[in-house]
Amino acid sequence: MQKTKRLPVIEKIIAEENISSHAMLLRRLKAKGISCTQATLSRDLKQIGAGRVPDGKGGYKYTLPENSSNSAQPGYNKLQVLPVILDIVDAKGLLVIRTLPGNANNAAIYIDNTSRYEIAGTIAGDDTILVIPRDGITNHQLHTCLELILPGLHEQIKRK
Repeated sequence: MQKTKRLPVIEKIIAEENISSHAMLLRRLKAKGISCTQATLSRDLKQIGAGRVPDGKGGYKYTLPENSSNSAQPGYNKLQVLPVILDIVDAKGLLVIRTLPGNANNAAIYIDNTSRYEIAGTIAGDDTILVIPRDGITNHQLHTCLELILPGLHEQIKRK
């Protein structure tokens, strides 16, 4: 399976479950129809910045770095970014995000600072952000990535 499809699944499993070993994570991936080698999984974990921390029960568990779903930049957080996003439009392999006037730059900084593999970068105007994916990343994968960065984003847009 392609790395671009595997990485979000790995992140979701780690975020939602108490994973203590590579073997356990490989089993969970297999249950979701994803097979990879231990070496590939090790590289993937390194790329997403996952590490092991004490689980409070005498063992260890994998965790994601704080900036995998939150901004590493002080002063920017998803509670400030989420409400200013009005719409997301697919545009020939790119995403155009519409924001409230004057808010695109802060939202783009937040997205860029998450250092997601899927996103090569953003370009921001006053109320519009162009999200540029890496080669091989689909719009569906970009939407999944944005949902990981800003949980509830797509639900919020549906309500507007």
